[in-house]
Amino acid sequence: MTSPMAIAANYMIVDVKWLTPNLITLCSFLVAIIAGLFIIGGGMVNFIIAAMLIHLSHVLDCMDGQMARYRNTPSLSGGYYDRLTDQIQVLIWFGAVGYAAYAQSHDVLPVFLAFTGITFYMLRGYSKYVGIFSQMMDDKDYLEKIDRQDSDRQKPETAGLKFGFAANLRWFIAEQRKVLLFDEGVFIFMLSLALVLDALTPMLWIFAATQIVYGLGRGWQRGFEVGRGDNMTRSK
Repeated sequence: MTSPMAIAANYMIVDVKWLTPNLITLCSFLVAIIAGLFIIGGGMVNFIIAAMLIHLSHVLDCMDGQMARYRNTPSLSGGYYDRLTDQIQVLIWFGAVGYAAYAQSHDVLPVFLAFTGITFYMLRGYSKYVGIFSQMMDDKDYLEKIDRQDSDRQKPETAGLKFGFAANLRWFIAEQRKVLLFDEGVFIFMLSLALVLDALTPMLWIFAATQIVYGLGRGWQRGFEVGRGDNMTRSK
């Protein structure tokens, strides 16, 4: 839901020159920190405010990339800081929820669940880069090969500021299958619903369980790819 909202917001500000994608990334991160503080503050009112701020943060997070593509000004540093702040936001939000649930129940279990979920979520990305590094140690042209593969698989843009309402609606409906990936986009919904319903610990169970499955699965997948590369090297 946040991507269409970001597109609508960008229609109003995308041509305001002093509003840069990097500035929007910074605003998104600051709003995410403030949301974490409201979660730590506890109480129904604070939780509802935090839920709204989490959505605002994610709308801004979508806007920066959309703006950079529309202006044809994507940058490596912008992409780096966008991904870095995304990772930190997950730690802030779920760490804050773990603390808030502990403050309510005086049970350490929510803290453990939050820690477990964050750890295995980070493993999803870490295993990718360890796998890439391992393959680069064996094949100095590996990055060029995967870049060509990604270019071959890359689909043309079908939504965004340059497209009409119907095209963006079709894209939005197709994107909903990504719910099963339990990644950052799904976290926005999970966190907001848990805060509004004051169901923090049940949400942390779901978070921890799904990230264990995906973290171990991605770790095995990357290990299999590295092992396949070893076998190809031996066969030469």
